[in-house]
Amino acid sequence: MADVLIGFLRSSLPEELANALHDVLQALEKGDFLAIFEHPEIQVLLGHQQNESTKNTHLKDFPLWSDYIFHRLGLILAERGNEKGAPPQETAAYRQHLAFVVAIAALSAFLQSTVTGPILPFISANVILPADISANATSLASVRTNLISSLGADGVAAYKLTPNIELLCLADSILVCPPIRKNIEASTWAKVRVNFLHQRLLSEVAPSLQSSIYEDLGSLERQILSSESKTSTEDLRIHFLLERAAIHTHHGFDKKAKTDLDQATSERKFEYVLTGMLGKRTKFQEKDYSQLLVLARSADSESKSTPTEALKPTNLELNDDTLHESIVYTSDNAKGDASIPAALASLDPANQPLLEPLDSVILLSQASAVTNTNPADGITREQTLPYATRVLEGGSSNWQIYTQALLVRSRIEGYKSRTTERGLLQLQALVDQVIAETTEGNTTEGGDTDTQVTSFLPKAKEGEAAPVDERLRYIFPLSSPYRWELEAELAARWVTLGGLRSALEIYERLEMWAEAALCWAATEKEDKAKKIVKRQLFHATDGNDDTADLEEEKWEGAERDPPPAEAPRLYCILGDIENDLAMYDKAWEVSGRRYARAQRELGRRYYALHAYEKAAEAYRLSLKINALNHSAWFALGCTYLELLQFKNAVEAFSRCVQLDDQDAEAWSNLAAALLHLRPKPKNGEEDTAPGDRITNHPRQDALKAFKRAATLKHDNARIWLNVLTVAASTNPPSWSDVVTAQRNVCELRGKTEGEKCIDEEILDLLVRHTIQEEGSSDVTRAGLPHMVSELVEKHIKPLITVSPKLWTILSTLYIHTNRPSSALECVEKAWRALTSQPNWENGSEERWNAVVDQTIDLVDAYESLGPRERTEGLAAGSGETVAKDWKFKARSAVRSVMGKGKENWVDGEGWERLVGRLEDLKSA
Repeated sequence: MADVLIGFLRSSLPEELANALHDVLQALEKGDFLAIFEHPEIQVLLGHQQNESTKNTHLKDFPLWSDYIFHRLGLILAERGNEKGAPPQETAAYRQHLAFVVAIAALSAFLQSTVTGPILPFISANVILPADISANATSLASVRTNLISSLGADGVAAYKLTPNIELLCLADSILVCPPIRKNIEASTWAKVRVNFLHQRLLSEVAPSLQSSIYEDLGSLERQILSSESKTSTEDLRIHFLLERAAIHTHHGFDKKAKTDLDQATSERKFEYVLTGMLGKRTKFQEKDYSQLLVLARSADSESKSTPTEALKPTNLELNDDTLHESIVYTSDNAKGDASIPAALASLDPANQPLLEPLDSVILLSQASAVTNTNPADGITREQTLPYATRVLEGGSSNWQIYTQALLVRSRIEGYKSRTTERGLLQLQALVDQVIAETTEGNTTEGGDTDTQVTSFLPKAKEGEAAPVDERLRYIFPLSSPYRWELEAELAARWVTLGGLRSALEIYERLEMWAEAALCWAATEKEDKAKKIVKRQLFHATDGNDDTADLEEEKWEGAERDPPPAEAPRLYCILGDIENDLAMYDKAWEVSGRRYARAQRELGRRYYALHAYEKAAEAYRLSLKINALNHSAWFALGCTYLELLQFKNAVEAFSRCVQLDDQDAEAWSNLAAALLHLRPKPKNGEEDTAPGDRITNHPRQDALKAFKRAATLKHDNARIWLNVLTVAASTNPPSWSDVVTAQRNVCELRGKTEGEKCIDEEILDLLVRHTIQEEGSSDVTRAGLPHMVSELVEKHIKPLITVSPKLWTILSTLYIHTNRPSSALECVEKAWRALTSQPNWENGSEERWNAVVDQTIDLVDAYESLGPRERTEGLAAGSGETVAKDWKFKARSAVRSVMGKGKENWVDGEGWERLVGRLEDLKSA
């Protein structure tokens, strides 16, 4: 089976055209790219031969070789012949499709030479570029350097040592040609692939490329996923979803990636589950513990062992004296677990069936999504490892998928003490494999053969490695790294293990000066880091670079002109090291005011210095370049809050939640900003502050935003307190939200704060509304009275200790819901809570009067509730009264208070009230 894009192309071809293109399509499917490039008509396109339309077109007339190719292609496609009745080979459609095939071949050859191997059977420069260029090392270096420079975008440079760059530029030059974009349905997908590979050549995401990619993805979605699509097949849909998920993951859109992966899983009817099963991980383990694993089965698959004839890269054994090579599971399957689908419960975890390649891609993509979404901590790595293990232990029928699984596993194992060695050696083996199979015969931009790196494993012999068509088949959904990215990852691993010298050797060989500087800075050797950066940006102090002492030279001479392509990034690194804001301004200027990171860094620094106006301006400039940067919108919103510019803050946080509707903090800040806005005036009213009016109901909108934040961060008590306050203050109040918010606050803070987590005023309003407006004494019926009663009984009452106000609120509720015994009990507790406070009788008159008021309330309650018939508990309906001795208790309470207060308050108003109430009790 060939790449899905070739199948997509074939499905759109008329039979005559398909027959005319049969040979080149077959060569494309087999990976015989040289045969395509040597096609006579393609020789004309490349300038190796001439025809009437191209004979006056010369490379010297164009600033870039890619411009030269674009112009020649336009002339070739513009040729007009007698189309009616002409053979297919003489039609415009044939020329367009032939050029498109060349673009796909060039793109595939580029990937073969930089990602997958095996070694290209031809030298790219000799085949693609004019003979006078390829034969001259200086000219070749100049052409390639210019091509690489042209790929820089938004101030971000492409990797300067990218080999065979003419292959990628050839594909791009063909795919931007208007007749091809217009007339070949598959060209949009091919352009997305080229742009994404271009994006990955850059050290950071370029916003302009990102916008172009997502614009084409939108067109492709309508073209492929639409129910009206005529060319869409299941494989086509799955490949598109998986490739789009890889693009989402690269750009940090984890939720979107997971949505696509879930849809692909569903459409393939692929079943898998991350679960736990008892087993032993170590050789000396006596007890079984739950071990994470992935159970997976492809649709309609049968349990079988991995085919021994499958070609796979070297999988290094652990060879540890403690750990098993693989987990030894206690039971053969998980039949007893009801949460596991039946089709998976019967699987033997130690001998699971071979997965279909696309299903293996889904598991590895899920592993990348988990890693990207969560922090790089132990839990994340434990969640990720089983996905890679399932692909490896179940085997894979595809070389590149198995390679990717080894890479994912090595990334995780590098952080565990017992597996660090295998993780490092496996990564080294993968680097050796890729270098050995992509560098021989390839040339750098200078025309010299790539540096050969010694491998500690022997190179695979012919017949032991997979052919090119198998390696390239799933390369786009896998998004496997370029070889220099893989080497840089190995260098970063050496840094974590303390192998600084090994890491620097790799960075210096790759000429990744920014990474080398960051490597020194991470080890607190800022001087060395500064020297590396300054050497790229400035000449020697005396102006003579050739005689400079590399150990002593500080590189404080004139700026290099022109500056290096990666100058904006280097200036930002220098700003970080020297804490110099001027360096970020310089990065912004040398990028042509396109390097958004420079302004983001300025914004962050100004915010820390409380220079909020400057911070806001910096963030605004960065967002003009990259409007999809979520963190910059969030920071801008926070800056506007500090500036009290609430309308602008609402707009900034609104953009945040549009980009990521799972950001609880953004929803919470949006709500906080909305609370400061005024509603739009009604018809006929004069608008005195139009700048602050962007919604008719700012308070209700704020409540919705707080509720969304609370849903996303359910364990954040601060957000629930905001929900509680705002819900009570809307017009009319949202009482059901008040109940929900107060309940969650009690659950989250009740154990540590007790009754202090209860808002007395809001609870009082809630109870009063319930008894006045709802008018129902039956708390068993669904509705607000039942919700309030449940809140009080389960969450409020158990927390009350010393608050008379809370006991009084509860008594009010119980009185109006026909629970006199509970009501009287609450009034008694309110009185005791107040009178148990120390020295109230010797304190202020205000405290004395509060005790008097509470005592009279208690007497009133005894008088009102004591004689009533019990309605609760076992005595309900028996005729027994709530308190037979209510008179005695009432008199005792009054006398107790008078006895303690007569020394200080015998002539006061409160004393007279108590005396009068006592007389009333006697006469009663």
